[in-house]
Amino acid sequence: MSQQIEIEFKNLLTRAQYETLLTAFDVAPHQIIRQMNHYFDTPDEHLKHLASGLRIRQFPEDIECTLKEKSGEHAHLETTDPLSETEASAMLTDGVVRAPHVAARLQQLNVPMEQLSLIGTLTTDRVELDYKGGLLVLDHSFYLHCDDYEVEYETNDETFGKNTFNELLQQFDIIQQPTPKKLARFMQALKQQKG
Repeated sequence: MSQQIEIEFKNLLTRAQYETLLTAFDVAPHQIIRQMNHYFDTPDEHLKHLASGLRIRQFPEDIECTLKEKSGEHAHLETTDPLSETEASAMLTDGVVRAPHVAARLQQLNVPMEQLSLIGTLTTDRVELDYKGGLLVLDHSFYLHCDDYEVEYETNDETFGKNTFNELLQQFDIIQQPTPKKLARFMQALKQQKG
């Protein structure tokens, strides 16, 4: 189990801006790692109302379950447990959380865990690069007939991170814009699909 505060800054990109950044940072194809994000909530969106998200993330080599709770404008408390393939497959089927520390945190938040179920899957092709003492992330996500691109910067210091991220955007002539979390973008697309 790990629990940490994640401080991140993010901005949506056009495809051209995303490709420019891939080129500028000399990203090789083998550096792009595919991950599957499976999101959960209750029918009445209990987690959404808590400004939180619950997901299983599948990497090529491992699987983890993470609860993200908003703790500041650019910060989240993340509680993460590793999962086996069997545990992940079962959770995707029945919504029963098989991640002990995540389950304990959900209980503390009074989330009705018996009502949790899979709401959908978002696939991301991700590049992670060390950048000025933090982590620069380039994402291409696709879900529900949507494609989007974003840049993220993760750091331990909010002021330093904000300045570094803003400098990066200026350097590449990227206009800063409000960027909802992937889960929020997925849910918006889901609502539009349902009509």
